[in-house]
Amino acid sequence: MKLMNIQIAEGVLIPFLGTSLGAAMVFFLKKQISRSAQKALTGFAAGVMVAASFWSLLQPALDGSAEMGKLAFLPAAIGFLIGIGFLLGLDMLTPHTHMDKQNEGPKSGFKRTTKLILAVTLHNVPEGMAVGVVYAGLRAGSAGITAAGALTLALGIAIQNFPEGAIVSMPLLAEGMPRRKTFWLGVLSGAVEPAAAVITILTAGLVTPVMPYFLAFAAGAMMYVVVEELIPEMSEGKHSNIGTIAFSLGFVVMMILDVALG
Repeated sequence: MKLMNIQIAEGVLIPFLGTSLGAAMVFFLKKQISRSAQKALTGFAAGVMVAASFWSLLQPALDGSAEMGKLAFLPAAIGFLIGIGFLLGLDMLTPHTHMDKQNEGPKSGFKRTTKLILAVTLHNVPEGMAVGVVYAGLRAGSAGITAAGALTLALGIAIQNFPEGAIVSMPLLAEGMPRRKTFWLGVLSGAVEPAAAVITILTAGLVTPVMPYFLAFAAGAMMYVVVEELIPEMSEGKHSNIGTIAFSLGFVVMMILDVALG
């Protein structure tokens, strides 16, 4: 049990470390990330999240309901759609950055720096839930979930969080904030992730029989972020092929990690 608790703690903190390392790029890079680099980072993150949604979340959800026979798809389908709906509702209620096609700026009147932090915080909620639900399944002995597979998901999300941390901190630096302040704001934007993971672990542990629904819910939430936020951002404007290539690389990297280690 002690070893299990150590594995869970590591899994919860690894993605947060990825965000923190990305935010630390303000100490090593210039004040602004080029548009091409931002497209590449966003595309790579999207590819990682899509692969993680299937191999680390949906596949274990399907395996966990295999005893239902031809209806084994039901928990995964229902959980996935609820996850999409949850993020849709959260998206509508939370003011965060959406850039219009003319790049005229954020649509609401909130200060852009505040909106940017809210946007990434919103992204981190489903990622933390995804890590939490997988480790809750591991602790409960759910079918299809292994320690290596859970660690792979945590590593994959950490890889995805690295560019995300930089995408938060670098624009704030470009707006004139001190490097140290932008770093800590980037770190804080990822703090919701381990919190969401711990809450999910504690909650999911009470409802082990519906673990496939939880897994699919996390997958749906992550896919919403990819389709609603990341793909439009990586495809906007010129040289959209950069984002597409980076997406492919991110997908393949996460697939390799999950299949080889899981």
